[in-house]
Amino acid sequence: MFNFEGGCYAKTIRLSKEAEPEIFAASDRFGTVLENVILDPITRVPDYDDGRLTENTRSAYPLDFIPNASPTGRAGQPKNIIMLTADAFGVMPPIAKLTPAQAMYHFLSGYTAKVAGTEKGVKDPEATFSTCFGAPFMPRHPSVYGNLLRDLIAEHGVDCWLVNTGWTGGKFGVGRRMPIKVTRTLLSSALDGSLKDVSFRTDPYFGFAVPTSVPGIEPHVLYPSKTWADKAEFDATARKLVAMFQDNFAKFENHVDAAVRAAQPEVRLAAE
Repeated sequence: MFNFEGGCYAKTIRLSKEAEPEIFAASDRFGTVLENVILDPITRVPDYDDGRLTENTRSAYPLDFIPNASPTGRAGQPKNIIMLTADAFGVMPPIAKLTPAQAMYHFLSGYTAKVAGTEKGVKDPEATFSTCFGAPFMPRHPSVYGNLLRDLIAEHGVDCWLVNTGWTGGKFGVGRRMPIKVTRTLLSSALDGSLKDVSFRTDPYFGFAVPTSVPGIEPHVLYPSKTWADKAEFDATARKLVAMFQDNFAKFENHVDAAVRAAQPEVRLAAE
């Protein structure tokens, strides 16, 4: 693994010392460049909660402003691969374990949401499918990258996780963003290997494996339907997203094998 960038940038809208202490400290240092951030006209203190210009407020700073950054930009063979999705529908679990075929499926699908600040004119989150989570940057057919990923996962015994940093308890406008504390706890458990030892269930809509309980996580958060007040609306919304996955993947069906096609989400059971 390697990184060829020489610095860092972070979105700063609603940045807080409590939630993201390292980024907050780096953004507050002399030498950091702030973009679109409103400053108090007298004290010059940044107001990271002020989005009057745009939600796309950012800070850029050198790598050494982050205390645990690697100056080499290199790391060894990964033991875990994390795919991030921001589910604006609020029906996906905070984390799911993927088989190699499921990893290829979700990598090719690239499901996430455009949120305010990512593109001009986007004010509310919009569901989108960006192949390989970066469609504009892939010169070859997506299946080439998907097959490479699946083969490497299988060859090296890598665990692959799909992490939802989007909404829970309802879709955008009703639910809330997945708490950073939940995401960090789950990622830490995945990276230290302890998450592999918990019990899993098969999600009835997406077919991937979801932990049933994780130390430090409120149990209902791992069951998306339990975070919704209206269970019928959850079921309808989840089915809508499943159909969107199916429609989007139609263009790849002739380029993947039966195992990957079988990894496609479908409603297998009644709602939880």
